[in-house]
Amino acid sequence: MYFADWLVLGAYFVVMIGIGWWAKSRVKNAADFFTAGGKMPWWLAGISHHMSGYSAAVFVAYAAIAYTTGFALYVWWALTITIACLVGAVFFAPRWPRLRQRLGIISPLEYLATRYNLPAQQVLAWSGAALKVFDVAAKWAASAILLNVFAGVPIAVGILIVGGVTLIYSTIGGLWADALTDMGQFIIQSVAGIAMLIFAVAKLGGVSSIAGIWSRLPASHSQPFAGDYTIGFFLAYCLISTISYNGGTWNLAQRFIAAPSGSAARKSVLLSGALYLVWPLVLFFPMWAAPLILPNLTHPDQAYALLTQQLLPAGLVGLVVAGMFSHTMAMTSSDANAISAVVIRDIIPALRGSRQPLTSRAELLGGRISTFLFIGLSMVIALSADSFGGVLGLIILWFGALVGPIAVPMLLGMLRPFRRCGPSAALFSWATGLLVFALAKYALAAPIASLGTASAQTINVAAPVIASAIVYCVFGWLRPWHNEASDALVESLDRDLEPATSIPVESTVA
Repeated sequence: MYFADWLVLGAYFVVMIGIGWWAKSRVKNAADFFTAGGKMPWWLAGISHHMSGYSAAVFVAYAAIAYTTGFALYVWWALTITIACLVGAVFFAPRWPRLRQRLGIISPLEYLATRYNLPAQQVLAWSGAALKVFDVAAKWAASAILLNVFAGVPIAVGILIVGGVTLIYSTIGGLWADALTDMGQFIIQSVAGIAMLIFAVAKLGGVSSIAGIWSRLPASHSQPFAGDYTIGFFLAYCLISTISYNGGTWNLAQRFIAAPSGSAARKSVLLSGALYLVWPLVLFFPMWAAPLILPNLTHPDQAYALLTQQLLPAGLVGLVVAGMFSHTMAMTSSDANAISAVVIRDIIPALRGSRQPLTSRAELLGGRISTFLFIGLSMVIALSADSFGGVLGLIILWFGALVGPIAVPMLLGMLRPFRRCGPSAALFSWATGLLVFALAKYALAAPIASLGTASAQTINVAAPVIASAIVYCVFGWLRPWHNEASDALVESLDRDLEPATSIPVESTVA
């Protein structure tokens, strides 16, 4: 990186902090901090939802997959998310703001105390918060790898730089800061991605190379399913993406909760899905073409970083690096906001028991403190990423396999066909998912591995969520649960309330 690149990157970090400071003026209470007061425009919520699904891991772990496998990456990652968004527009996204309208929630788990009971809510809250620390840690590690490749910055220092900037603006500005920086990062990412595409196409001989590279790459690179990424893996990730991108990943649920109405949330998830359908084709093309420009790489996870250095002039390198970091900062800041909402509105009240509820001012202060601590802890874990299977291991295996058991009771619990699934169904489905993951990962690792890498990876990712869903449904059938408050809540989520009848967002769940 040259001086012009450092100047661009430094200016980007300053602007992000500035946006966080400006957003601070819009944060008056905990509802503003965690859900933007339920006033986020649908287009901003959609762009924020889209941006929060990326991280620098796209340019590290996924770049390696694109380099070695090809087009299959788009199919099992981007296309599954598009499908998930279409499903969410019908079933899940509109129900999140309706929960806010009826119960005044500002945390995605807050409604579970009414839908099930307090113990079920607490189990999901504690386990989900612990899992998310590892997921965010993977994003910091990926960012640090990029900074190391570009500028020789040590991994630990890179984690401190990127994490430190995110920590500042997230702690100050809350969800408004997250969404507004997402918008700025979306613009930067668009400019940087298009610039990278243009220079890659020029390097390969012009526009005709967009279709022509596939005849020059190994035949498997143009196939929708290749290597370890089989049709079984695709179907498994359709399930995982549907659960994750519709609220199973809590920071994405926050975007829906912040929407003014169910119809606004539906439009936001459709916008996000459309972006996932189109934008990755632009973003991934240089990665797919990398074997022609940088053949025989020994470290494919450095492919995108090395392409940037080789193809782009000074200044644009800094812009692309800023675009890469923008993905990570968008995702991790929104994760921190969601986790702190769960801590403040779900975990701390349960620990306090019958004592007087926290005031709005205390909740806001507590939210900022928990955001700070969450980001700090994830940065510490990032320094030990290799202990958990590296960046790709953290993202695909640990998070992909464990998000389901936590999300199944949370998402299916909103739907009328599952209203007879009660606290026992929620707890046993969660426990079964974790047990299946442990068996597949450790006790049965050898026989599963003997099936081949592709089958083993599919089983490790899909088995926990499938087991959780089956147990959840079986319990609802064998031990149907009847609760008047829960039934009334679920049945009310099919439609929006008129604004005049909505409960203020700062109120708490009874």
